[in-house]
Amino acid sequence: MKITVRDIPPRAVWALEQGGVHPLLARLYAARGVSAMDELDEGLGRLLPPAELKGAQAAARLLADAIAQDKRLCIVADYDCDGATACAVGIRGLRLLGARHVDYIVPDRVRDGYGLTAPIAQRVKDSGADVLITVDNGIASIEGVAHARALGLQVLVTDHHLPAATLPDADVIVNPNQPGCDFASKAIAGVGVMFYVLLALRSELRERGLFTPQTQPKLDALLPLVALGTVADVVRLDANNRRLVAQGLKRVRAGALPAGLSSLFGAAGRSAPVATTFDFGFALGPRINAAGRLSDMTLGIECLLTDDAMRADELARTLDGINRERREIEGDMRAQAMEIAESLFDEGEEPPPAICVFDPDFHEGVVGIVASRIKDKLHRPTFVFAASQAPGKEHELKGSGRSIPGFHLRDALDLVAKRYPGVLLRFGGHAMAAGCTVDEENLDQFEQGLTEVALEWLDKPTLQRRLETDGPLAPEYRRVDLVDTLHKEVWGQGFAPPIFSEEVEVVSQRLVGEKHLALKLRHQGTPIDGIWFNHTDSLPARARIAFRLDADEWNGSRKVKFLIEGMET
Repeated sequence: MKITVRDIPPRAVWALEQGGVHPLLARLYAARGVSAMDELDEGLGRLLPPAELKGAQAAARLLADAIAQDKRLCIVADYDCDGATACAVGIRGLRLLGARHVDYIVPDRVRDGYGLTAPIAQRVKDSGADVLITVDNGIASIEGVAHARALGLQVLVTDHHLPAATLPDADVIVNPNQPGCDFASKAIAGVGVMFYVLLALRSELRERGLFTPQTQPKLDALLPLVALGTVADVVRLDANNRRLVAQGLKRVRAGALPAGLSSLFGAAGRSAPVATTFDFGFALGPRINAAGRLSDMTLGIECLLTDDAMRADELARTLDGINRERREIEGDMRAQAMEIAESLFDEGEEPPPAICVFDPDFHEGVVGIVASRIKDKLHRPTFVFAASQAPGKEHELKGSGRSIPGFHLRDALDLVAKRYPGVLLRFGGHAMAAGCTVDEENLDQFEQGLTEVALEWLDKPTLQRRLETDGPLAPEYRRVDLVDTLHKEVWGQGFAPPIFSEEVEVVSQRLVGEKHLALKLRHQGTPIDGIWFNHTDSLPARARIAFRLDADEWNGSRKVKFLIEGMET
């Protein structure tokens, strides 16, 4: 591993310090591209205007007309946390804005596959709906949208995934990544797109005289859900996304959160008054996602929709139990998948440029998580496949991929599809995460095609694992109050949490729980505890490490400790 240090523009640091930002935060912000105080303004007034999001105003008119005509609306959700929160935001928001008939359908991962399909469109029609609204899906649903329109449904697609060359023939499409959209936040999550549609709808209803600025419903009550979905979907936290997340966190910490979120905090053993982006990404998000992976995402959506505290507690406990089951399945499958992946190259050799792993016993609900674990360990673009459990499609394999910086996974799939026509039955996704479906008999061809692209696109520096850090930690910043300050900030994808790096003395080390390395370190002359989770190899007497700051509490007192992220080799 190569540890690197982010460039820290001194002019930006100076400007931020002059604006009153703490010197440590000024350094961290400047290293992440923040150069002026207004970029740190988290006020709702600083959000990008909905009018800049192509299709949002047309969607507002369609929905306003539907509400005026008392039409029945049905949301087609997705089975991950972004889709679940987008669905809950859509239903809560539309009801706040006067819609009397709003329902939802969430596809089953196994039976229905991904997105709006023709059978799903038929189910929406059979439910008595007049308007079909997709959230976090639909941009690739050419046939599903066409079928829905043929059934007489109006179709509004809200999505954030990258479109193909052909767009679905929907009544309205709202997607920042569609051609001709000038919306600056291309990284907005599906839940963010739905929230923006609601902002545009409220504005349209004001213009129609249904509300005044004084009487209009407050949509900011939806921001905790927007924040959860945004963080859980691991989209890039650009300035607009950071504002959405910061506003959601602010309300969660103040106790202004839906009953389901409150119950999820309890089930996860986390505290809402000191909520962090870490809680969203690693505690609440996985519990919502687990429902879509192993059971029925209806459980997750109902947890986010209910205002009954007892019902919320019951659903949160159920989701927690499903997540425990998911962890057990993932643990077994990860060990097996890692063994297969490591068998692809001899000990002491470099791994192949891309990795594909399949076993008939793999569970399709956790292939993405396992792909991520292999990618993290071997630093290679990785696909993990499982056999489809859908009736009549047992010959199909469903794959989920995770990538490394410098290798755009969806573009790679697109190139494989062009070079090997017919091998990919379906595919879609983003730069760092994508999914695809292949016939089992074509898996070798897919692996060959992906390897070819990887050989062309990946050079030696890209294939070397690099850990970008914020450099040394000044001893005066090794304080518990600054640990708390850092934890409160909005960190995530594209706005990485602070990781410091420097050489330390390793005084002693021992294994705890058989898989974690507990360390006694000396940092700039001062003793400090450290721990390296899921690492068992011993460290040399002096080591250049990368570490995050955390705090331990013991007998009522708190002290700083280092969470080790890596060591330069």
